[in-house]
Formats: sequence, C-alpha cells, structure tokens
Amino acid sequence: MSITIKNLNKSFGDFHALQNINLQVPTGALVSLLGPSGCGKTTLLGIIAGLENHNNGEIYFDETEVSSKSVRERGVGFVFQNYALFRHMTVFDNVAFGLQVLSKNQRPSKAEIADRVHELLKMVQLDWLSKSYPHQLSGGQRQRVALARALAVKPKLLLLDEPFGALDAKVRKELRQWLRDIHHEFNVTSLLVTHDQEEALEISDQIVVMNHGKVEQVGSGATLYDAPDNAFVTEFLGEVNRFEGYIERGELVLGVYRYQPLPPQEKWHEGTATAYIRPHEFNISRDSQGAMLQADIHHISVLGPIVRVSLYDKTGQDIEVMIPHQHQQTHQFTVGERVALTPSNISVFTQKDMVDYVI
Repeated sequence: MSITIKNLNKSFGDFHALQNINLQVPTGALVSLLGPSGCGKTTLLGIIAGLENHNNGEIYFDETEVSSKSVRERGVGFVFQNYALFRHMTVFDNVAFGLQVLSKNQRPSKAEIADRVHELLKMVQLDWLSKSYPHQLSGGQRQRVALARALAVKPKLLLLDEPFGALDAKVRKELRQWLRDIHHEFNVTSLLVTHDQEEALEISDQIVVMNHGKVEQVGSGATLYDAPDNAFVTEFLGEVNRFEGYIERGELVLGVYRYQPLPPQEKWHEGTATAYIRPHEFNISRDSQGAMLQADIHHISVLGPIVRVSLYDKTGQDIEVMIPHQHQQTHQFTVGERVALTPSNISVFTQKDMVDYVI
C-alpha cells in the first residue's frame, strides 16, 4: 500500500508542529522519518495512523483519502518504544490479542489463530517462550514480541515509533538487521520514526529528514549523505568539519587558503559562505603542495579498521580526519606532526542557504 500526503498542517495553539508536509511513500518501502527531538516526526506518524487529527491537508492510502477513517479502518500495525505489551498475558496471548478482538466476520478460528501465532513466534525465534510473561523477557525479546503482535493482523501499513530506543547499542544493531529482513519477507509498507542517523542509513529504502515541522529532504541514504540539499541535512546526517569563509571570484576563501574551482552555479554570489568536509573526505599527507590547509596532529585513535586523527589548524580550529588503518600503518603519522589536508569533496552553502535548527 502506498501513502501520499498532500499539504498537511498541524498546529497546537500558536505552535506549528507540521507545516505543509508533502510526501510519497511507495508500496512495500521501508521509510524512516529522521530528525531531532521536536521536529514533528512522531506527530506525523500519529496523524498517518489516525491517532491524531490534522488541521488541513490530505492523506491517501493508495487511492483512498483516509482522513475521516478511524484507526481500525486504516488497518495499521504499531510497534512502540516501550513495547506496550500486556503484562498479565503470556507471549502467545499478546501476539494473539489483535486477532481475538476482530469482529466475528473477520476473526479466524481458534485453530487458525494458534497456527498464525506460532508461525510468527517461530519467525521471530521466540516460539519456545510462548508461555512466558513479558517480565521474564529481555528488552530485545519484548520488542520482537511487539513486532510479531503488530504483524499478526496482516496490516497494510506498519508504523514503528523509536522501536529500539530503549535498547542497548549491541541489541539495537542486531534488531535493525532483523527488522530489515522481516520487512522484506512480509513486503509491508513501513514507516519508522528515529533520531538515530546510523539506524536510518542502515535499514531504510528512503529517508525523510525533518526539522521544525518541515521536510528538509527526501532520498536514499546515499543521496542524503553525498548530496545534501542544505546545511541542516549536511550537519545532521553524519559527522562533518565546518569551516567559515567567503566566496570571491568563484573561489572559496578560508583564511589564507583558497579552494578552487567551485562548481559553476548561479548561487555563487560573493559573500559569506560555510564549507563542510566529512572526516573521511580529507586526504592527509606530508606533502603540502596544493593542499587546502595544514594542521598539527594532537591525538590519534585506532578504531579497528579505521583510524581517527584529531588536528588543530593555525587558527585553533579542531579538525577530525578518518583514514584506513592500513594508511596509518604505511605512513606512521605521529602526534605533534604538521601535515597537509586536501579534501576529495566539499559542500558549500552561502548565507541564504543556511537554516536554523536544534539538535
């Protein structure tokens, strides 16, 4: 089932929680709503589900406008951060609950319900815990039960609100890949709310970056990371080094350094500009010829296959560079050494491109 949102707005008094939201979610896609706290992503999810009303705008499931339809009529499945399992029910009964409360003409037989529940519990690798209670499960196991329960009624749309937020890093990483596999197996359209950039990049077909109730950019993880539309997306999605400068005669000037040529675009009017370079986009060497800048190494951290090199330039600005471990083994850079840095890619935004944001 596809989702189409047209010109959707939501206000709480004078506060504009969502402003002119337009969005297209393809059938069978796993789409993440990504943004800082308070950006409107959970409010948007609630409106799509029918849990909240919007002031104006349209919501379509396939070709049907659903704004006036109830939660039950929309046929959605929910997975929440706090699991929302019934503590007095066993794992089996929690998963079966949605099927048992269906209307008589839709409700499967007891045998069919049992078969469906055991099928789902086997899929989430928890059938052996079917007689256990939620308090006897780990956080990761509870979340898998919650997902099995959401899928039991065969929803057309699966909505997940920070489903892994309460779990530790190792369990989150395991469940992310597991969710991706389950999603593909069921081919159900899924919307995931998260503020975790790594989570969104790892599992999403498409990411919707939100800020202050607006959609900043929509695209694949690769598109957003490599070709951000604005400074907010650049800074929010991944680690970056930020440099303040100005544009003069088509060149970016950063202190005594000049970076040229900038791509020929109409927007390169002379004036203040901000440049962004990701840590892995810097080439580090001892040859200063043609380098963008020079800096002194003050710390080196080995992070498995990656080495993080922390530096200060002559203005005192902190610069982070990531290089392959093999590169460090070959060149043996040392703390206190002055090296040359040359970017392989640079994102530049003029003053009018900048947006305010909170993280």
